[in-house]
Amino acid sequence: MRQKIILIGLALVALFMGVGVQQWYTRDFVTLDGEAHRWRSYQGQWVVVNYFAEWCAPCLREIPELNKFAQMTEDTDISLFGVSFDRLPEQELEALAQKYAINFPLIRTEPPPMMPNERPNSLPATFIIGPDGQVVRQLMGEQEAEILLKVIERLSE
Repeated sequence: MRQKIILIGLALVALFMGVGVQQWYTRDFVTLDGEAHRWRSYQGQWVVVNYFAEWCAPCLREIPELNKFAQMTEDTDISLFGVSFDRLPEQELEALAQKYAINFPLIRTEPPPMMPNERPNSLPATFIIGPDGQVVRQLMGEQEAEILLKVIERLSE
């Protein structure tokens, strides 16, 4: 009887450890380059998430500004990610990135990403996620690199 209790106890410990390890290594999202990301690794940093679609003219007009923003913030604690509103498969997303010269990481839609924000109802939509991992601002419409940076600077004060 005592051996059964010990075996059951060990099995439960192993189960809980397995769940804990699985939770630790689970990814929240994967970018087009195949890199897995966890939101917890961005704690203490600012993250900008931009939703776009090819059929959205303002979305396409703001891509050069978002590229500029990504370049301006390259060596800072600010990261930028793009998300296809249309949930395009990987190959279509790659083609879109090449066609429009998108130079910032795009989040794959498969496997479905775990996002800290709700899916927007209109486009373009940009979410600013604060160092605590919470959405602190949602910006609608086309964004400009300098203004986006100023918004984050103001929020940092």
